[in-house]
Amino acid sequence: MWTVIYIAPTAKISETIRQRLTEEGFLVQVRPVNLSRQQYEILVPSAELDEVQEVLNEILNA
Repeated sequence: MWTVIYIAPTAKISETIRQRLTEEGFLVQVRPVNLSRQQYEILVPSAELDEVQEVLNEILNA
């Protein structure tokens, strides 16, 4: 099952996060939330949630 870990405000930010998480070896999906607001959900498998959150925090705080 996939879990939303972050909602990115732009396509560029969502792609950057997807790329960084993929480079770390995680499976990642990105899907638009609301086309009028250009927000994107970043999803990962539930089993990887704890590990991904640590890496995501590093990405967002860099």
